[in-house]
Amino acid sequence: MAKAQARKTVVIGMLGTNIDQGQGPRRWEKWRPTVALCQQEDLLVSRLELLYPPTATVLAATVTEDIRQVSPETEVRGSVVDIRNPWDLEQVYGALLDYARSYPFQPEQEDYLVHITTGTHIAQISMFLLVESRHIPARLVQTSPPSGRDKGLGGAGLYTLIDLDLSKYDKLAARFEQEQREALSFLKAGIDTRNAAFNRLIERIEQVAIQSRAPLLITGPTGAGKSQLARRIYALKKTRRQVGGPFVDLNCATLRGDAAMSALFGHVKGAFTGAVSDRPGLLRQANGGVLFLDEIGELGADEQAMLLRALEDKRFLPVGSDKEVESDFQLIAGTNRDLQIEVERGRFREDLLARINLWTFQLPALRERPEDIPPNLLYELDQASEALGLRVTMNKEAQEHFLRFATSPEARWSGNFRDLNAAVLRMATLASGGRITREDVDEELARLRSQWTRGSTPNSAGSVDLVAEVLGTELAAELDRFDRVQLADVIAVCRQSRTLSEAGRMLFAQSRARKQSTNDADRLKKYLTRFGLSWDDVSRRGATEAA
Repeated sequence: MAKAQARKTVVIGMLGTNIDQGQGPRRWEKWRPTVALCQQEDLLVSRLELLYPPTATVLAATVTEDIRQVSPETEVRGSVVDIRNPWDLEQVYGALLDYARSYPFQPEQEDYLVHITTGTHIAQISMFLLVESRHIPARLVQTSPPSGRDKGLGGAGLYTLIDLDLSKYDKLAARFEQEQREALSFLKAGIDTRNAAFNRLIERIEQVAIQSRAPLLITGPTGAGKSQLARRIYALKKTRRQVGGPFVDLNCATLRGDAAMSALFGHVKGAFTGAVSDRPGLLRQANGGVLFLDEIGELGADEQAMLLRALEDKRFLPVGSDKEVESDFQLIAGTNRDLQIEVERGRFREDLLARINLWTFQLPALRERPEDIPPNLLYELDQASEALGLRVTMNKEAQEHFLRFATSPEARWSGNFRDLNAAVLRMATLASGGRITREDVDEELARLRSQWTRGSTPNSAGSVDLVAEVLGTELAAELDRFDRVQLADVIAVCRQSRTLSEAGRMLFAQSRARKQSTNDADRLKKYLTRFGLSWDDVSRRGATEAA
């Protein structure tokens, strides 16, 4: 049976034009790293690929001969690399990259080491990058001179092998994992969220926020936490020294008319009536930092065009100026609208959406994360304690009572975290001695039920007639008032729900508790059929298509 052939160790290294120098017999009294590497008793170098610039031919020949004396087993192959300026990163890296690409690596048969003790710092950095990127499939080897009594007497000295596969370093890997856990916790405000989909979303946001300066688009319903998340993304990037400028935020829904252009892009003195001095504008203020534009779908056509130019060229014209200014910022945009539908309606620029849509993250509504309401309740209690300046607590009975309601289909949370924050703050403010009781909770739940019922009552002042919208004016007018009020509430619930089953659970929350088996979706489907309606007719998707 044939004996397996031993793997060869091949070293690739730059000639040290200074540190490898030495002439005459006394050169053996000096430690020379390239020669010393081949003198190691427990490291047999089968082949040394010695790289050197065109001006170091004589020194390369001397070092090659000396290696043959101390290590006859080592084959030395000299290669001239076209490096004229050893301190030019582009030139050095380019030359070494060309060498790596042309080298016939055989990792199945040979083990490769890259010697990073020699060469200029630029050469060492270039070698490191080529190994880290796997252009050279190798580990690093670092040599050091003798110490102690042998110091200054030449000789082999010591060597250390460095593998850039960090997964092999348990302590380093643990530190990276801990750092990531801390970043994820920071993005979640320290809240121990349990919703698996939301936690995956935050993990992806953390990964992108750390590695990218491209625009981020955060979508989701009002009150889902877009503004808070944007601030935490900025704070995370600042701790990693990825941004040095400020966090500048603006709700675009507050902009109207000519003031919008001035607020965003600034103006020069005299640009319009009342412009008594120059104004830098928010884009310039955000230079080097992060600009958060909430409700970006509210921007007008002119502002959208100017913003697109600023994102692509980092340049724009302030109002009334004929001189461009520069600003390099990262954009985080927020919206509760479907911007693709806005594009189809001609209300949002398709090219701007394409520019900001590279990374889009959809924040779920609070009612879609019932398992996250308990930890968020504790967070809001802490926030209320800080706001009121006293410790606010909630006894066990009160907490369980509140959570039964808060996680039930009855709880609409139409304002999402704003509703939850307001509810807790109200209870905390009214609680005697800072302790929320069952009675305090009952009072708040009555207030929430009334608030959400008013929000869905048809034909109230300024509200949309949902029945007429779905059935049409003529058919709606034929319904009794009783049926019309009931149907309007059903439609409102359907539009707040993701599925037929979710809407059914909300509508039949009380009666279903008394049944041994329930099919809420079927009950709702049969109810809608009485009016000739289907789920698509009354759901949020149906409303969007009708619009």
